[in-house]
Amino acid sequence: MFAVIVHTLDPFAIEISSGFGIRWYGISYAAGFFLGWLLLRELARRERIGLTMLQVSDLMTYLIMGVVIGGRVGHVIFYEPHLLITFHSSLPWWGLLDIHKGGMSSHGGIIGSMIASVLFARRVRLPILHLFDCVAFVAPFGLCFGRLANWVNAELWGKPLPESMQANPPWWAVKYPAEILESNFPVAKLASLQSLVNPAEPLPEAVYRAAYLHRTDVLAKLEPLLTAYYPSNFIQAFTDGPILLLVMVIVWLNPRRPGVIAGVFLVTYGAARTTSEQFRQIDDGVFMIGSLTLPMLLSLAMIIGGIALIVWASRQAIKPMGGLLSHK
Repeated sequence: MFAVIVHTLDPFAIEISSGFGIRWYGISYAAGFFLGWLLLRELARRERIGLTMLQVSDLMTYLIMGVVIGGRVGHVIFYEPHLLITFHSSLPWWGLLDIHKGGMSSHGGIIGSMIASVLFARRVRLPILHLFDCVAFVAPFGLCFGRLANWVNAELWGKPLPESMQANPPWWAVKYPAEILESNFPVAKLASLQSLVNPAEPLPEAVYRAAYLHRTDVLAKLEPLLTAYYPSNFIQAFTDGPILLLVMVIVWLNPRRPGVIAGVFLVTYGAARTTSEQFRQIDDGVFMIGSLTLPMLLSLAMIIGGIALIVWASRQAIKPMGGLLSHK
């Protein structure tokens, strides 16, 4: 219908009652963990990694806790520290626990998964660096689906396309009806839609509601009034998912010393995230140093740490492990 992508998705897959139900956000995370479990389980079955199939299942339990807790705590600390002291009268009472409202940090999730891996490695007496390699190898599934979940929730918008492209934006551009709810949106632009919506509601809210009810008559008139943005969610889903996994697959075709794959993950993800952040809007109030936002700074730290890990691991007198191809 449209020459661009217009966001009209409901965040609920199944809404049981108002504001409560099964969200696509949660389904996306579950899908990421499930695919990661399947891949690690297959590698264990083929004896390509140093874990048994049973240990893979136990590890995923640790990782789920690590990613969820780390992702949420990381988001609050990095981007919304005020939630640490925000309390309210309804469940779950504490702003930190309002995970149903969204707000997960991929960097925090990575830190949480690393802590979970250390705890699991100590419990089952496995080499920590090899476990890092295994976890890093399947992380792209969660990162990719996490970005798609952000799209469903209409979060983390891209930057507006250049003014020269707004009149005739390319097919991959994204528009958000939620733009009309922003305080700086000129309500007068919506005058042509006045007769199509409920006159008892404020015009922006009425138009927004009609758009998400998939009213084609409303969307046809609304779409040309909206700003076209870069599809940052899809860009990051692609770089943090298929591209990141492909790089690690190529490197791990043959056995590597423990820690090398984890280092490759850190370097590749850090570089991909630093690049893709150029297309994403800067979060309000986010910490910056010059033109570098906090996500970029964290990604640069990952690149430096990854390079150091690759160099250090490559020099260790440890037998290479893993490898996707059979060497028997």
